[in-house]
Amino acid sequence: MLPADARVSFAAERDAAGIDAVLRSLDDELVGLRPVKDRIAEIASLLLVDRVRQRFGLQAPRPSLHMCFTGSPGTGKTTVGLRMAELLKRLGYLDEGQLVTVMRDELVGQFVGQTAPLTHKALKRAMGGVLFIDEAYHLHRDESAKDYGQEAIEVMMQVMENNRDQLVVIFAGYPDRMEAFLESNPGLRSRIAFHLHFADYTVPELDAIGQVMMKQSGYYLSDDAESAFHRYLDAHRQDPRFANGRTVRNALEAARFKHAARLTADLQREWSRDELMRIDAEDLVIEGLDSPEIAKDMTMIPLERSEHHSYTGFRGPT
Repeated sequence: MLPADARVSFAAERDAAGIDAVLRSLDDELVGLRPVKDRIAEIASLLLVDRVRQRFGLQAPRPSLHMCFTGSPGTGKTTVGLRMAELLKRLGYLDEGQLVTVMRDELVGQFVGQTAPLTHKALKRAMGGVLFIDEAYHLHRDESAKDYGQEAIEVMMQVMENNRDQLVVIFAGYPDRMEAFLESNPGLRSRIAFHLHFADYTVPELDAIGQVMMKQSGYYLSDDAESAFHRYLDAHRQDPRFANGRTVRNALEAARFKHAARLTADLQREWSRDELMRIDAEDLVIEGLDSPEIAKDMTMIPLERSEHHSYTGFRGPT
């Protein structure tokens, strides 16, 4: 316990808790998402102040941190959930800090008497950490009177209330469907303290995500590949099947396989280090890339060049 006239520095407290390392990881791993990152920093600040208040013998009511993450696939919701669990452990809010990710079939049974045990099993695995429920809206199905999703919700609400000192639950999914899900469960909505929206990435942000992935893997895009990939992003990011960072990763992974097949097809040719690093346009196998629809919708955005003639893109505000 600190004496009443003691003085503390939050720089020292932040360093002792190691929270800046977690926040830096978020910046390094995820492009953009400034509102989400700012809210996480606010949560960290409150918990840090509460820790210091306790050392002075002051009350520090434990806040409820159950959350709802809304956004399209590939916008970083699971990554933020993982870092949130780590952050809450470092600040002493959670004992273990593990992230347990589940979907409907791990919580809801097919027959009477199966759902409660399944839900309690998942909650037990997550105790001391974070339970992340992906596509949470699938728990509620109006059209089926025999559906047991509501039973899982009721079990979770009870545990969220009674064990909130041991558990954080994050419900995640598409914005409109999550809104309908919460509307059908007002008791659940009232237990969720934070609603974080993960906006779709802009084309420059998707470019930046691709650049980071390529740099981490030791590759870069040629000028022609850069142009083709940018056209693909610009034309298809409004497609309902487009999965933001996940689509970027899948397209670039496919390009690596095509690149490797192209190089090894000529066994006698000698390849340079640069050729082993460079992805060419012919390596980007993206269905419909040169269709008239894509050509019509193409909007070129100038990007900064790197030393390898690939793009560095735009990371947004940091």
